[in-house]
Amino acid sequence: MKWITVSRKMGTHGSDIAKWVANDLVYRFYDTEAISQMAQELGVLESVREIDEKTPSLFHRIFSHRPIVYLERLYSVLYELAKQGDAVFLGRGSHLLLRDFPCALHVWVTASPETRIRTLLDQGWTREAAARAIKRSDDERSAVVKFAFGVDWEDPARYDVVLNMDKLSVPVAVSTVLHVVRSPAISDASAEALRTLGMLALARRAEAALLDATVGQGFSASLSVAVVEPGMVRVSGDVETPERRAQAENILRSVKGVENIENTIRVIPPRRADV
Repeated sequence: MKWITVSRKMGTHGSDIAKWVANDLVYRFYDTEAISQMAQELGVLESVREIDEKTPSLFHRIFSHRPIVYLERLYSVLYELAKQGDAVFLGRGSHLLLRDFPCALHVWVTASPETRIRTLLDQGWTREAAARAIKRSDDERSAVVKFAFGVDWEDPARYDVVLNMDKLSVPVAVSTVLHVVRSPAISDASAEALRTLGMLALARRAEAALLDATVGQGFSASLSVAVVEPGMVRVSGDVETPERRAQAENILRSVKGVENIENTIRVIPPRRADV
């Protein structure tokens, strides 16, 4: 099993390249629609829609934990999709989420501004509209990756293959990706990699559920959660009452995929003020 991630700039035919590669390899293709379908199965569709390759507003980022909740749930969806088998992922930070797996190939598709504008002109855009759309797309995608991962979206060191479409046709770009992914340099996913994916996905969902409770249910606590084995989570930290301890456990039990909970939360009542 292998994964290919394709990150692209608007007007580079990056989406076409990703689809052709998936078709030639008979791999699953995960774009926005496919990601939304999995998000719906996991019950986190609304959270994933909130991200949708647009960075949260400055106000939202400063005064709310919601964007972090949304991101955690998006990460969980991508990990769950990767577990399904051979796949091509289009954007969504997939090259960063899967960066530590030797069975993943990360592709960056870029081009000069003029090449990108010409591509959109061929699709019926006006030059002015094309230039505006390209800038807006670049700004939004760059901001999302910076916010979510703290890195530069355009850093070529984050990718294995960089395709500059100024001189490449789509068939040549596709052939290049196919040649690399079929080489011995890209290994197949191991059973341990799949196990790790499942645990990462569950950890993201569990963390998001607890964080969501602090935002929407007035749940105040210092808690952390870890997945110690598939289906089993350990929650630790401090709360002020036994009721809060039980509430945290109930929140985690509602998370899809949680089968067992090791509750090590300590109850530490608040100190009374001296009279």
